Amino acid sequence: MKRQFLKLALAGVALALVSGCATGIKHEQMAASMPSLKAGQGRIYFYRTSSMIGAAIQPDIRLNGQVVGESKPGGFFYVDRPAGNYVATASTETEKAVTFTLQAGETKYIRSSVGLGIIAGRVVLEPENREKALSELNSLSYTGAPVAAR
Repeated sequence: MKRQFLKLALAGVALALVSGCATGIKHEQMAASMPSLKAGQGRIYFYRTSSMIGAAIQPDIRLNGQVVGESKPGGFFYVDRPAGNYVATASTETEKAVTFTLQAGETKYIRSSVGLGIIAGRVVLEPENREKALSELNSLSYTGAPVAAR
């Protein structure tokens, strides 16, 4: 009886972890069909690689105070914005922020990851270089709004 309960409990934990990960079209499948930038705008990618650590922690990501998406393991999304100064934040038990300047025609990559916290994990945002970001993005699933709706 204990053995069956343990198997069911482990299966439930595994299902919860897997269901917390992003699913959908991969970056490498949609990259060629993504819309071009409009004049005066830049693109900001937000992404999080897959990890069992902190998979249930999926806070909103805000850009200058506006919710633009969620930090989901195995997922990415992007937003196009006018050139200017930006602050991206994510909050769990504390708020973590990254500040950057976006130039017209530029693409920025912001990686989120889960770090240790006192009560819960903390989602940390950090800028990533283009080469590393693109190598990680290709296997991630799109979690943003449908591209046609943009």
